[in-house]
Amino acid sequence: QVQLLESGGGLVQAGGSLRLSCAASGRTFSSYAMGWFRQAPGKEREFVATISTGGLSTNYADSVKGRFTISRDNAKNTGYLQMNSLKAEDTAVYSCAAKLGGSSVEASQYNYWGQGTQVTVSS
Repeated sequence: QVQLLESGGGLVQAGGSLRLSCAASGRTFSSYAMGWFRQAPGKEREFVATISTGGLSTNYADSVKGRFTISRDNAKNTGYLQMNSLKAEDTAVYSCAAKLGGSSVEASQYNYWGQGTQVTVSS
């Protein structure tokens, strides 16, 4: 079992930045690929970014490429999502997720989820 807890969400003006954290407890975090997903009101959950177990491989949704950076510190059992140049359309609940093995852009592949953190970008 892996427990995930997100933090760092909040209200920010368009063009601003936020850094989300995902603290993991339980089994060895370094064995799990990690992903970030988001869901806006009335919309389907969508993929944001994913990172491999060792952190060497990352993948981003086109909508956030060049603005968001996913990273992880396995020594601290924590993953991060640095979000820059935020736009109103980035407003959503952001959730981190973990899965054994390789990373994936498919939410259905992830076994463990955090409770989510709200990000609101005012225009």
